[in-house]
Amino acid sequence: MPLASVEKDLDALTMTITADFPVPVRRLWDAYADPRQLERFWGPPGWPATFTRHDMFPGGYSQYYMTGPDGERSGGLWEFQSVDEGRSFVVRDGFAREDGSLNTDMPTMLMSFSFEETPEGSRVVSVTSFPSLEELEQLIEMGMEEGTKEAMGQMDAVLADLSSFAADLPASLQLIGDDQARVTRVIRGTVDQVWRAHHEPELVKRWLKGPDGWVMTVADLAQNVGDRYRQEWTREDGSDGFGFEGELIESQPPHREVTTESMTGAPGEPTRNELTLTPVEGGTLLSIVITFPDAATRKMILDTGMVDGMETSYARLEREVIGA
Repeated sequence: MPLASVEKDLDALTMTITADFPVPVRRLWDAYADPRQLERFWGPPGWPATFTRHDMFPGGYSQYYMTGPDGERSGGLWEFQSVDEGRSFVVRDGFAREDGSLNTDMPTMLMSFSFEETPEGSRVVSVTSFPSLEELEQLIEMGMEEGTKEAMGQMDAVLADLSSFAADLPASLQLIGDDQARVTRVIRGTVDQVWRAHHEPELVKRWLKGPDGWVMTVADLAQNVGDRYRQEWTREDGSDGFGFEGELIESQPPHREVTTESMTGAPGEPTRNELTLTPVEGGTLLSIVITFPDAATRKMILDTGMVDGMETSYARLEREVIGA
């Protein structure tokens, strides 16, 4: 990484880091927009980051933790103040407690990131603004400057890796901690198109059918937070059948929603499903973070071939809904 400069302005209470890369601006932007890529460089070597939430839209939040060599964790929380796609974003950055909430005993900072073209590729300029000189000095003493430089030094390898994040890849699975999983897929369509495909019953019935040979017979969707939803499927000949039901917990169209999900009639606690849609090169990055009741339930559900069934449905969404 050609690190152009690191400048601390004690009067303005800012630290500015500038870095240049031999890639287009869009490629550099997507490294920050895609949690799979961001977590490969945000934590410094020896302290890799895991993002359990990444809502890159105004009012959205990101939650992450960095894991040290002895298993210790340090959590962080971003609140997006503004997002100008492909050009800039601003976050309120703070430390997080174990439950993901803001640690008010530690300083918070305002971080702005701007992206621009250069003759050789692109440049990112990050400006961190501190609330006081004492807090600036405290965080510098904690290793913030060196840690940030080391973290950004990992970006070259991420930016050079085009094959892992291409738009034509099938749905991918990542296990997070003991009881979570993230399913990710770039859908060739706009955020609005993908959101509509998830929220208009007649569209949902056209693609959310899983493996070939099944049909969706019921798509009663939740419209408002607190509403219940119900979905049912049968084989094309009418045999067998199953369903899912749950509650809409959060909704921020067209970027994020959170639901619970249980198989109809099955005992046990529901899963919590967090859907996030983010514009990236090639379409919309669809990310679903699923929190299971426990590790055993996660293994049981994933072993059913759930992700393969999701990929079949997403390919059908592209082909029969967005591409129609």
